[in-house]
Amino acid sequence: MAASPRKSKSSKALTKMNSTELRAATAEFDDEFVADSFGEPTPQQKAQLQRAKRKRGRPRVGKGVQVISVSVEKGLLQETDKLAKKLKVRRAWLISRGLRAILNQEVAIE
Repeated sequence: MAASPRKSKSSKALTKMNSTELRAATAEFDDEFVADSFGEPTPQQKAQLQRAKRKRGRPRVGKGVQVISVSVEKGLLQETDKLAKKLKVRRAWLISRGLRAILNQEVAIE
């Protein structure tokens, strides 16, 4: 038998209630299988749940990122990884910084 959800009659903060008021305000949680009384979530609740489940992802920098495939000589890649580790930065950041340095010297960026 599903329990009917009860509403708190008082809007008083739980920390300010005496034991009798607190017992009345939390009585709905004394029933077993209280989850059986839950209904289908509303579209707003479903959307909120999806937002909560979504992974944070990478922070957007500039216009975002584009993943590309680039062939790099193995020795150069090893040197890049060593430098990135030494500087305590990601390989992608180091490569981006190198590209910006070259572009700033050879091409005027407006």
